Amino acid sequence: MNDWTAGYVADIGYTFGYYTELNPLRIKLAFLNAGLVCPAVAAACELGFGQGLSANLHAAASPTAWCGTDFNPSQAGFAQELANASGADARLYDQAFAEFAQRTDLPDFDYIGLHGIWSWISDENRSVIVDFVRRKLKVGGVLYISYNTQPGWASFAPMRHLITEHAQTMGASGAGIVNRIDGALDFTDKLLATNPTFVQANPQAGERVKKLREQNRHYLAHEYFNQDWHPMHFATMAQWLEPAKLGFACSANYLDHVEAVNLNPQQLALLEEIPDATFRETVRDFMVNQQFRKDYWVKGARKLNPVEQALALRAQRVMLTSHRADVALKAVGARGEATLQESVYNPILDLLADHQPRTLGQIEHAVSDKGVALSQVNQALMVLIALGHLALVQEDALLPKAKEHTDRLNAHLVEKARGSGDISYLASPVTGGGVAVGRFQQLFVLALSQGRKQPGEWVSFAWQTLAVQGQKIIKEGKTLDSAEENLAELSAQAQTFSLKFLPILKALQIA
Repeated sequence: MNDWTAGYVADIGYTFGYYTELNPLRIKLAFLNAGLVCPAVAAACELGFGQGLSANLHAAASPTAWCGTDFNPSQAGFAQELANASGADARLYDQAFAEFAQRTDLPDFDYIGLHGIWSWISDENRSVIVDFVRRKLKVGGVLYISYNTQPGWASFAPMRHLITEHAQTMGASGAGIVNRIDGALDFTDKLLATNPTFVQANPQAGERVKKLREQNRHYLAHEYFNQDWHPMHFATMAQWLEPAKLGFACSANYLDHVEAVNLNPQQLALLEEIPDATFRETVRDFMVNQQFRKDYWVKGARKLNPVEQALALRAQRVMLTSHRADVALKAVGARGEATLQESVYNPILDLLADHQPRTLGQIEHAVSDKGVALSQVNQALMVLIALGHLALVQEDALLPKAKEHTDRLNAHLVEKARGSGDISYLASPVTGGGVAVGRFQQLFVLALSQGRKQPGEWVSFAWQTLAVQGQKIIKEGKTLDSAEENLAELSAQAQTFSLKFLPILKALQIA
């Protein structure tokens, strides 16, 4: 009898994460920055969608028709529940990759995405995926793929093997994956206490083990305890994707496009001496000790000329999704923390502080008297989007239809917030994707939707919701025991929500 899990952890659900890199709207600015033509995305597919949050948020918030699969029926069932709630065009299945790839009712896709799947599956499943991409991705179409990378995992890979082997060989049969994870971590602590020579030679490995205890056990189960786990060099990835006629386009991590925060002048000079693009990426991974790559690949790259590139860049729209006062002019790249140039960033942030969408061309014109050029505007926006302070905005004509679906999905999600804080995102028709909104903020949104207009009313509603379930707020690791403490904390959060976050959620057409 075959094991339907194929060695993948299935006895514990994946986290309810949202991955903004999967948003098709983000492709265009990355491609334009790289001087490439970007396709319009009408049909998209996500392979291994986990709980399906990203696929559903993107399907609800945009006109793109989504298909996808995840072999875990529990996760697929939850994803289908969200799709039914939104009424969006999302066809989500519980099939293994091989079975899904043989479906005859799938369209050809402009975009296929895999987040955190490639590193945890067998070579057999990788072959299935590559063949699927070869057959189903349109000419000019884009593949988004993220994966664990060498050399960033080189020092920790032996420790990961040790932890996994303990869980498999020493863990109590039938104890469940969480107990086996905790047992493996307990054993690793004992090992570290002996001061092994391996950890002396690789001190970062010991530090990373200590941080594992702070991680969500659902995340650890899927990140570290699958049968298959293969960090891959970039060149090896290129070899895998070659049969699908894919070429590397650019990084989906916008901060990777800003080399000043990642590479020193000597490193940049060395990279410029390397004519081969694949080898250049491999060398760059050594320079930054790359651990996880998020990349766009394209079936048939086409270059834009400088005039086309500048015109297309000026047409892109963005909006500020953070409160202006909360934007620190700091960015952390491979070289450490960098201070952003005030003379460039402050005029842009001041202009966008009203949370209204503007094109890069409008921003360029507005800050031109400050001596800020288009190239500086473009780089600043790439950095601010990477830091989560800005979002790309889709066309106004698409908003009314998308809002029908996001309203329905968000109503479903904020109802779920009554019972748990598992899902901390809502859908925005403005950005075409998800926006981080915590549980208490979601309860405030729910209270607003029920006609409660004042912060005090939101607080009473939220506290009644928690109290009836015997739940209490945990602040800075400490449980707030009394009703007075909980109400005080909710009141503080409600005031902040009213002053800072509600105007942003209204601009995003969420509240």
